[in-house]
Order: sequence, then structure tokens, then C-alpha cells
Amino acid sequence: MDFSSKLFEKLVNDIALLPGIGKRSAVRMALHIFKMPKEQSFQLANSIINFKEHVLYCQKCHNISDVPICHICSNPKRNHATVCVVEDIRDVMAFESTGLYQGLYHVLGGKISPIDGIGPSDLTIEALVQKVAAGEVNEVIFALSSTIEADTTNFYIYKKIKDFSVKITCISRGISFGNELEYTDEVTLGKSLLYRIPFENTFDNIH
Repeated sequence: MDFSSKLFEKLVNDIALLPGIGKRSAVRMALHIFKMPKEQSFQLANSIINFKEHVLYCQKCHNISDVPICHICSNPKRNHATVCVVEDIRDVMAFESTGLYQGLYHVLGGKISPIDGIGPSDLTIEALVQKVAAGEVNEVIFALSSTIEADTTNFYIYKKIKDFSVKITCISRGISFGNELEYTDEVTLGKSLLYRIPFENTFDNIH
């Protein structure tokens, strides 16, 4: 592309670094920002700066939060003995939108994928094992997306915690194999959690 302004080109290139944004989309966004009132564009810039400087990972569940302990983990009305294990922050948002789950979460930060160079030590698995070992948890619910990598991650965690006194379940397979949870409708997602099954019943699928 031929840019008449180096500043415009720099903004386009920076926007294009975002996932799912191509150069043409980046150009449209940059032009929209250029046409915005100055106050709105400054507000957008300040929102990004404040987000990067002040948003934290919750010390308990690894969800994003404005404070060290997120509002879910600090809510006394939640069931603190039930932990739903999810891949990332978007999955927490998806389950919370159903309004059907009242336990806590544990965000792994991804799933085991040797081809992508992601091993167990790159995730928050050990923190989850420590919670279970400390006797803080009565039930662990595996709620990762239906992929081979997710099943591998589930089984790895299962082997780490199976000898503790904890119930291990997983969401029912009403979700198509390979689908990401964030794209699943709320009714299906809610039912998959309500009708969860013992994890041992899924071993045939894993092997």
C-alpha cells in the first residue's frame, strides 16, 4: 500500500498486529480514528494505556481483574469448593453469561500443545494441583473445548489430582468436536455444565 503519511502508515501497521485484523481492515479503523473527535480518540488511547498498566491476573483463579482477588473469587455467595477449569478468560465470560454456574474458576492460560511448544509448565496447572492438595476443592470440572489438545490437558491434570479426595467431572459433550466455547450458544453451554459427567466416563474418547 502507498501511504501519504508515515504516521498513518505506522498506525495501520500497529492495528494490523491485532488478531483477525488484515491491512484493509486496519486502514478502515485508522481512518475512522482520524475522523473521530479528538476527545474520543484520546479516550480510546487512555483506555488502552490504563488497561495495560492496571489490569491484573487474579491471584486465585488467574482471571483478569482490577484488584488482586477478582470479584468472583471474593464473592462469599459463590461455591468456593467447586472449581471449573477453563482454557482462557473468554471461557469465564461465556460461562458467566449463562447465569447457571455459581462456583469458582481456574484459568489455565492455554492447553498443552507440544507442536506449539506449550507444555504443562507454561500453564497454571501446578497452582490448581496445589488448591486440590490443600483440601480447598471438593469438585474439579473440566470445561475445555473439545479438541485433542484439550483432552490431553484434561488427562494430564486428572493424573495429577486423581489420588486426592476430589470429585472430577467434565462438561457434557453437547458441543461439537473442535468448537471453541466462546462461540457456543448460552443454552447449550449452560446445559453442558449442568449435565456434567464423571471424567472417567470419557476415557474411551481420550484413547
